[in-house]
Amino acid sequence: MSFLDDRRLMVKIAHMYYEEGTTQSEIAKTIGISRSLVSKYLTKSRELGIVEIIIHDEGSHPFTGLESKVEQKYGLREVVCVPHSENGNSKSQLGAAASKYLLRMVRDGQIIGVSSGTTLYEVAAAMSSSQYFPDLSFVSLVGGMGDRRLDIHANQIVAQFAESLQAKYRLLHAPVLVDSKEAKEVIINQSSIKNVLDIANQANTAIVGIGGTPEHSTMVKSYLGRELDSNFEDEGIVGDICYNFIDENGEPVDNEWNEKSISLTLNQLKHIPLVIGVASGKEKVKAIRAALRGNLIHVLITDDATAKELLD
Repeated sequence: MSFLDDRRLMVKIAHMYYEEGTTQSEIAKTIGISRSLVSKYLTKSRELGIVEIIIHDEGSHPFTGLESKVEQKYGLREVVCVPHSENGNSKSQLGAAASKYLLRMVRDGQIIGVSSGTTLYEVAAAMSSSQYFPDLSFVSLVGGMGDRRLDIHANQIVAQFAESLQAKYRLLHAPVLVDSKEAKEVIINQSSIKNVLDIANQANTAIVGIGGTPEHSTMVKSYLGRELDSNFEDEGIVGDICYNFIDENGEPVDNEWNEKSISLTLNQLKHIPLVIGVASGKEKVKAIRAALRGNLIHVLITDDATAKELLD
């Protein structure tokens, strides 16, 4: 009979380890076997169902199962869910969760690319750390000049991140939208603009919002105003990332806005090793699903209601 067939000893070791808190080394010394054999007994006891490990997460974090299902369905590295809020403070909760996640992932010496929007404003507002990163750099991924909601422009958010972590930053001094495709080519090849976009293209991590259809975009409304409806009729747009409008498969839509907007391209975004998407809301479900189908993000931070919609 093999040592591992001794069920009485197996149960004894399991009791000592799980019930009494005895270390594996102490068990080995007490029973008179090797530490590696103790480990094998513990593994065997789980395989045979003698020991069942149950994680009670309902009170501390009730969304672990939901997060795992979304991760598996879309092949994501990680999903973080916050509770859906009916009173409109979901964005602040998303901001806090995204800030916490970003702090877990950053390392000094890295480059962090940042897009814009109201949700990322909340991420920056929630950022707080006693640890400083003097060799960490934040960089704008999108243009953003004008007088509409300056606090949600990428440059403002980047500066706020950098101030919170005592890090460096690079700003993209360019508008979101220019007059023509030709004007865009001239602007993005100006040395000061090109240098920033080149740095953005080398980012280790990007944190981006996911926008819904154009009528829900504050920035698009501010640039197009009354022309909004006529610019986006029948183009199959479900949302945007970094002001690149995408279709239901996460592919860039062939339209004038995408040709004239100044931002990192989707192809460039795909080459960033870690892209964190932060978004929630019924009006954004199609856009989030499209971003997931297009493999545009690796990590999703959302609320439980949105996560459930993504599983339908």
